[in-house]
Amino acid sequence: MSTSSPEAVKKLLENMQTDLRSLSMECKKKFPPVKEAAESGIVKIKTIAARNTDILAALKENSSEVVQPFLMGCGTKEPKITQLCLAAIQRLMSHEVVSEAAAGNIINMLWQLMENGLEELKLLQTVLVLLTTNTVVHDEVLSKAIVLCFRLHFTKDNITNNTAAATVRQVVTVVFERMVAEDERFKGIVEQPPPVQGNTNRRSVSTLRPSAKDAYMLFQDLCQLVNADAPYWLVGMTEMTRTFGLELLESVLNDFPGVFLQHQEFSFLLKERVCPLVIKLFSPNIKFRQGSSSAASPAPVEKPYFPICMRLLRVVSVLIKHFYSLLVTECEIFLSLLVKFLDGEKPQWLRAVAVESVHRLCVQPHLLRSFCQSYDMKQHSTKVFRDIVNALGSFIQSLFIVPNVGNAAAVSAPAGGSGLGAAFEYRGTWIPLMTVSVQGSAKATYLEMLDKVEPPSIPEGYAMSVAFSALLDLVRGITSMIERELAVEEEAAAEFREAHPDQEWKPQPGENDQRERAHLVWEEMVSACWCGLLAALSLLLDASTDETATENILKAELTMASLCGRLGLVTPRDAFITAICKASLPPHYALTVLSSNTANLSSKAYSIQGQSVQIISPSSESHQQVVAVGQPLTAQPQGTVVLTAKNIQCMRTLLNLAHCHGAVLGTSWQLVLATLQHLVWILGLKPGVGGALKPGRAVEGPSTVLTTAVMTDLPVISNILSRLFESSQYLDDVSLHHLINALCSLSLEAMEMAYGNNKEPSLFAVAKLLETGLVNMDRIEILWRPLTGHLLEVCQHPNSRMREWGAEALTALIKAGLAYKHDPPLAQNQRLQLLLLNPLKELSNVLHADIRQKQLECVLQILQSQGDSLGPGWPLVLGVIGAIRNDQGAPCCLQLVVTDFLPTMPCTCLQIVVDVAGSFGLQNQELNISLTSIGLLWNISDYFFQRGEAITQELEREEEALQKQAQERGETLNRPFHPAPPFDCLWLCLYAKLGELCVDPRPAVRKSAGQTLFSTIAAHGTLLQQPTWHIVVWKVLFQLLDCVRTSSTTADKEKIESGGGNILIHHSRDTAEKQWAETWVLTLAGVARIFNTRRYLLQQLGDFFEAWEVLLNHIQSAALSKNNEVSLAALKSFQEILQIVTPVKDSDKAGDALAAMGVPPVLIDPLSASGPGRPLVRSDSLVERLTRYNGAELQAPPPGEESALEDSALWWSAWNTWYRTGTDSTRPPSGPTEKLSFIPSQPFLTALIQIFPALYQHIKANFSMEDLKKLGVILHGAVSVPISSDASPFILPSYTEAVLTSLQEAVLTALDVLQKAICVGPENLQVMYPAIFEQLLLFVEFSCKPPQYGRMETKHVANAKYNQIQLFAPAEWVALNYVPFAERSLEVVVDLYHKTACHKAVINEKVLQNIIKTLRMPLGLKYACPSESTWKLAVSSLLKVLSIGLPVARQHASSGKFDTMWPELANAFEDFLFTKSTPPDNLSIQEFQKNEAIDVEVVQLISTEILPFANFIPKDFVGQIMTMLNKGSIHSQSPSFTEAEIDVRMREDFSKVCFETLLQFSFSNKVSTPQEGYISRMALSVLLKRSQDVLRRYVEDERLSGRCPLPRQQVTEIIFVLKAISTLMDSLKKTQPENVDGNTWAQVIALYPTLVECITCSSSEVSSALKEALGPFKDFMQPPVSKVQNGES
Repeated sequence: MSTSSPEAVKKLLENMQTDLRSLSMECKKKFPPVKEAAESGIVKIKTIAARNTDILAALKENSSEVVQPFLMGCGTKEPKITQLCLAAIQRLMSHEVVSEAAAGNIINMLWQLMENGLEELKLLQTVLVLLTTNTVVHDEVLSKAIVLCFRLHFTKDNITNNTAAATVRQVVTVVFERMVAEDERFKGIVEQPPPVQGNTNRRSVSTLRPSAKDAYMLFQDLCQLVNADAPYWLVGMTEMTRTFGLELLESVLNDFPGVFLQHQEFSFLLKERVCPLVIKLFSPNIKFRQGSSSAASPAPVEKPYFPICMRLLRVVSVLIKHFYSLLVTECEIFLSLLVKFLDGEKPQWLRAVAVESVHRLCVQPHLLRSFCQSYDMKQHSTKVFRDIVNALGSFIQSLFIVPNVGNAAAVSAPAGGSGLGAAFEYRGTWIPLMTVSVQGSAKATYLEMLDKVEPPSIPEGYAMSVAFSALLDLVRGITSMIERELAVEEEAAAEFREAHPDQEWKPQPGENDQRERAHLVWEEMVSACWCGLLAALSLLLDASTDETATENILKAELTMASLCGRLGLVTPRDAFITAICKASLPPHYALTVLSSNTANLSSKAYSIQGQSVQIISPSSESHQQVVAVGQPLTAQPQGTVVLTAKNIQCMRTLLNLAHCHGAVLGTSWQLVLATLQHLVWILGLKPGVGGALKPGRAVEGPSTVLTTAVMTDLPVISNILSRLFESSQYLDDVSLHHLINALCSLSLEAMEMAYGNNKEPSLFAVAKLLETGLVNMDRIEILWRPLTGHLLEVCQHPNSRMREWGAEALTALIKAGLAYKHDPPLAQNQRLQLLLLNPLKELSNVLHADIRQKQLECVLQILQSQGDSLGPGWPLVLGVIGAIRNDQGAPCCLQLVVTDFLPTMPCTCLQIVVDVAGSFGLQNQELNISLTSIGLLWNISDYFFQRGEAITQELEREEEALQKQAQERGETLNRPFHPAPPFDCLWLCLYAKLGELCVDPRPAVRKSAGQTLFSTIAAHGTLLQQPTWHIVVWKVLFQLLDCVRTSSTTADKEKIESGGGNILIHHSRDTAEKQWAETWVLTLAGVARIFNTRRYLLQQLGDFFEAWEVLLNHIQSAALSKNNEVSLAALKSFQEILQIVTPVKDSDKAGDALAAMGVPPVLIDPLSASGPGRPLVRSDSLVERLTRYNGAELQAPPPGEESALEDSALWWSAWNTWYRTGTDSTRPPSGPTEKLSFIPSQPFLTALIQIFPALYQHIKANFSMEDLKKLGVILHGAVSVPISSDASPFILPSYTEAVLTSLQEAVLTALDVLQKAICVGPENLQVMYPAIFEQLLLFVEFSCKPPQYGRMETKHVANAKYNQIQLFAPAEWVALNYVPFAERSLEVVVDLYHKTACHKAVINEKVLQNIIKTLRMPLGLKYACPSESTWKLAVSSLLKVLSIGLPVARQHASSGKFDTMWPELANAFEDFLFTKSTPPDNLSIQEFQKNEAIDVEVVQLISTEILPFANFIPKDFVGQIMTMLNKGSIHSQSPSFTEAEIDVRMREDFSKVCFETLLQFSFSNKVSTPQEGYISRMALSVLLKRSQDVLRRYVEDERLSGRCPLPRQQVTEIIFVLKAISTLMDSLKKTQPENVDGNTWAQVIALYPTLVECITCSSSEVSSALKEALGPFKDFMQPPVSKVQNGES
């Protein structure tokens, strides 16, 4: 609840009245004036409450009067009353209803109480409430309040003192907070500060705002007080302590740095007041030297005083932290003082506090950087940063060197001291290590001891621990800061490189200076601190007995080393690395690299503050756990050396350094690797596969002793060692060269040592060279020469172990180099390949047998893995292979040669390889050898093809040379296929060998050889010269076809028993005949494919037409063979050779023509037993290669007349073959069916028919009627062929699905292609349309009477529902379900008629009549059709055809071409609308209604398309139609219906439509010709007769039925008739009387009595309709008078 809410206000008023009453009660007797004041106060409050709406504001206005009674109460000095009054006053304050005047009065009253020593805690509370709840108190009043609190701080009472101290702190904070709030408020407003004079005095505060002014006065007086001067503003202070003053100053500076940084006045105070004050107060500490001024010193002022000193250091920390930028000079003084306080002569506590302060600076790296910039880098300035680091270092050293006075314990280490936890120990001085703060934060102990007056005793090791933390934090801070900034820079560079890979990264001009400045600062920082750091860290590392401490020291040295490396500071980098290396090795270990380096360092003694500090050499007597004893790796055995746990720890750091920071090591690799080599040797690690080091037995007996502790570490160390060299792949090229050089020089040393003695050599360097080479394969070129050059030297070393490892490393590198996936690959980078193979050749110069063995193994492995890419190294490889081939069996050897060595073989050897491979194939001991050798022949051919040009050139050069020799000797050159060029001869040898293998007695060999022969001719034939092709076609291909045909037709039909007992033979291959059939298929397909793919090339040979005829002859004989597999494959081949794009003129390429007709160019399905699949598109991946060789041969020859003529001859030859094949295969058997002849399979027929469209495209120009008839015979025959019952489940769709078989699809496609061609062809083609209609209508008839195939007994599939087909009775043949086919044909007819109805030929040949005639069959059968869908489709087709055909018929009415059609049409309507077949019993009512709707559609057609045009139509036809409509409009009732169904089954809608149609033609007011009037008369007469009948029947039935209602449909009918009569009457009224036949009048009037008869009916619906019908008769009551006719009526 807020203090201003109505409830709070009400409560306040109540409480105040209560307080005043209590006050009045208390003062009744002793203090009447107070009582009266209290009572008048109550009245006053009530008045205020009554008169004001904003009560709080009113209270504040009158607060002086409201407070008065309470102030008087306090004046009584009566404790009880005083407490009551103070409480009341506090309540008022907390509601902020105290005005400035009232506040002044309150403070004055409190002051009196204070001077009287009353209610001191209450007073403090009241002051606090007053100052914190509002800001009315300012200036003098405020200062009075503050002084009051200070006065109370110095009372006798401890509680009061502490409370007052807390209050003062809070009040001071409040004053400054007000100022901050005030600044916030005025933040937006910029004021122009008056210029500040140079020598500003304290009265320039006139520029400050009120709160700021208070704060300023307060802070200024605090300085005065600390300086023991009189305050200006805090008037009335009696006493003050310096410690309290300093604490207050520190808290203000720490909490409100912004105030001092933003306001000049305050900055001025800092500079002019605070700093001089601090420096003045420091003076005793500066002058004091421990021991020099003894306790008897007369002036106690001069002795440092712990509380003040400690507080001063705190203030200094704050000043440096927040105001460094303002107080550069002052801070320099402070920092120099700090450094002095670390001096050994200062008191122990002072050094401790100083070291804590230094630690505070060390955790702020940015501050340290500023020091370095402001002091160390300035010309005539103290090197503050360097001094700080050096001071820390000498401080640590002094702790070891100077035993602490009065602390004897530290002089000699306690017995077993090293067991007492973490500590440092050096030459007998033992210092424990404590945890003083968390990493990266300086949490001080002594700087926080604000309550201590006497200097505390510092525990032993505390100062060391803080100094140690400070050192670590310093390193961590500096390195992480610099590394962060370096990382940012590198990132920028990397981004730039990604964006512009081709340019060098340069920062922008401005940035560049900035960058250089930054680098200078970093380098200066490192240069300033490294000596001090290294000195301190080395000493600590040597003295450390704790693993964690050691770890931290090593980490610091490591990060410094890496940082120096990154900044390019070589000397400090090497110094830090040397330190780590020395620490890794046993003490005093003779290692030249290190000693030379250290000597170099220790000659510079670092002078730190005048004290000369040597880098301390290790002390050997450290208490360390020994973990390993081993042999030193030096020329003269020295006995053993020991390794301690700390050595191992340092070693791991060293590994870490090399692993993570290898890139910055540069020349220091030498140091690192030398050290590692020695350590590895001492630990007894030996190299294994790939150069990784594994723990091995020491060869030199048991001198190596390893504890279990180090045993578990060894695998880890060896793993890290390997990872170290793996990570060399991330080094840049320069760093990598440093690494390799270092390893080579190590290896040279090891070789030196291994000479002359058979001592185990150190293999560290060799192993690591191998490892480094393996991981840097991607840039092997840059290091290959130094690497292999050195390893070859190693291979010649007399020491066998060394030699063995040299060879191992070298061969491993060569193998890896060849196997590596270089970019670009080796095949394209011959220089690199030669470079990699060269050392293998060089190895031949080494004579050692073990090296020779290695070399041989290497060659073998290279051949097995990289045999194909060994070009230039071949002579060497062959030399070694010679030896290998003697050991192996011949076939393996052949395989090796072919698979691996062909590319590197002289070309003259190739023919021999072919012959050898062929002879392997023809041997008949081992089938696998034959098959393998065929595979090798394929490899050889592939090789010939790939290297064709090269081989050709080389062979031709050889040929020239040989010819020269032959001429010189006077002989002729003798080689097979001589006239052909040498490269072609090579191919012909290969083909001849494969041809022999194609007629091998073993089927597997035949199959493999055939596939290989055709693949190689197809893939590689382009390389042959044109004359050579002649040889290939006639001598190789046709010869092979003849052999195979002969063998197939004469092959044995005996069943072959399973071969060898355990191999099962599939039933499709279990006779020799069947096996030869497979060969025939393969051979024919192969030849066809070659003819297809190489057609242009072959056409250029003279006798292409003869070849074509021979090929077609082969195809025909295969297609008519009695083997299904062969015949189907023959068609496949036929298809293939017809898929050729002919070299026609560009304007009408066959493909385009096909596309224009919407026929995809490849119509032909790949043949498969299960019918159609997707067309296969042949992709020839070799196309590019082909174009590369004989590009010309792929181009079409220029389209000359001869080639076009010859082309059509080719196609007609193909058509004749097709016709012959088709006729022979679809001719039904003539004889009786017992001797069952061969019936072609469905896939065969499908394929046959599918060939036609593609073929037709090429012969359509001369395709005659004669040809069309031939085609019709074949199509009809093909469709009639039945299916054997065992195949039917695969080909037939189940009977319920209306799907076409693929054969039927193909037949329709063939006709479709024809009609589309006619459509776009010339006029004279259109005479073919009727023939196509005829063919299609024949197919339509299949729906009602399926075709016969000869005299064969076939079961119709409908009666042979599958369960009755006995699959095992092969004699049974099944006719197809022709309904879907017939229906599809009908759809085609309609579609075609739609397009062609107006064509002359179509009109002359009475196509429309034929269509109607054909449709009469299903329409008449209707429900008796085999499939219900048939008659429905027939009706819809009839409607569509008539809608197109009738207008045409009307148009040609006069020509008499359609006269015979009309009776046909009338009969069709009659047969359909009044069918003789009854609907099936299971027909649902919905179905019946749908069927009726169809009937209705027919009548609607009559009413829209026929009757309106009666004058173009024969009269008797119209008469037939009228009779039919009349018949239809009388309900025809079938007696079989139940009563309930009658209603629906009466075809009510049908009758109604018939009636309406009749009626429609009775509205004769639109008569335009006598013809039409005649129709109307006829219609009317029929209508009236019909109405009379219905009415009479109704009256009759009504009388007979008695009370029973009549059937619904009869009532409907009578109502319909009555409505019809009224409609008729209306139209008669509007008609001209002379248009109405007198006969009609008579009939109309005759209706009247019958209508009157109906009046007695009982149905209300009928009555109302009757009323409407009788009404119009009034117009006939008198005969109408005739008017004069003048054209108007």
